[in-house]
Amino acid sequence: MKRVELDKARELLLSGEVVAIPTETVYGLGGWIYSEEGLRKIFSTKERPFFDPLIVHIDSIEKAKSLTSEWTNVHQILAESCWPGPLTLIAKKNTKVSSLITSGLDSVGLRCPKHELTLKLLSRIDGGVAAPSANKFGKTSPTSATHVEGEFGDAVAVLDGGASQIGIESTVVGVRSDCVEIFRPGFFTAKMLKEILANKGIEIEVVYAESPVAPGQLKHHYMPKIPLVIVPENFIWDLHKNEIEFKLEAQFSNPVVWKQPMTPEIASRELYQKMRDFDQQGHDIILAERSSHHFNEEWLGIWNRLEKAKSIVL
Repeated sequence: MKRVELDKARELLLSGEVVAIPTETVYGLGGWIYSEEGLRKIFSTKERPFFDPLIVHIDSIEKAKSLTSEWTNVHQILAESCWPGPLTLIAKKNTKVSSLITSGLDSVGLRCPKHELTLKLLSRIDGGVAAPSANKFGKTSPTSATHVEGEFGDAVAVLDGGASQIGIESTVVGVRSDCVEIFRPGFFTAKMLKEILANKGIEIEVVYAESPVAPGQLKHHYMPKIPLVIVPENFIWDLHKNEIEFKLEAQFSNPVVWKQPMTPEIASRELYQKMRDFDQQGHDIILAERSSHHFNEEWLGIWNRLEKAKSIVL
């Protein structure tokens, strides 16, 4: 297959095919939630294990609520404040949602993406579109149609919506009676969500946690084709070359020291593109330098991805 227009993308999804769709975070490999064939093709195409749940993309809060059995006031406030946008809300699912999407769990992740073309597509599809990132499982996520084509060739149709503006996957949030839990960090930080809720009169803790209800929880994920090593500030290759080669049981002749841009917004937008660029430029190892200011909360989503993409930490 090849790049397709909106009408063709809709036709393919409704007929049980998968289509790569653009969002502001990364490109997703979409399948219609009411097509078991399409859902199974997501897993087979990505070579993704069935225990890793999918996020359902919808174009409105009403559609989100139609797929849930419990939608709290906190869900409503966060959806009204952050959608369309890079926030996934975990809620109790109802019988409309296939267990293939949720990996047999009783909850589902829902997101309204901030991308005009995909919102148009979703508005013309009943229910929603389940869509993990459009890459082989565990590998670097795509932020352009070209990345998807590089991963799957002609096997996957792509709805080209330009480059992703955020560049890393959405913040994934669960809601409990006593707190809000961030299961996957992203653009929205705990501080931001706490302020949003406080402004609506809800004083509740927002904490970081891990849970099987969210995708991307495995130790290794987002990995580039060449080894990525996290190194300290002011790293010098010649002083640590032997140690790194010993640990990785390989020799390297063309390293690149990767210093992140000064702002997390630019860093996240460039993250997955840079991982690809370094390999295509002929480098054989990436040395991602972590500075003291990278431990601030607004960098958490970026370093979550780099920690999972790494081969080792020096």
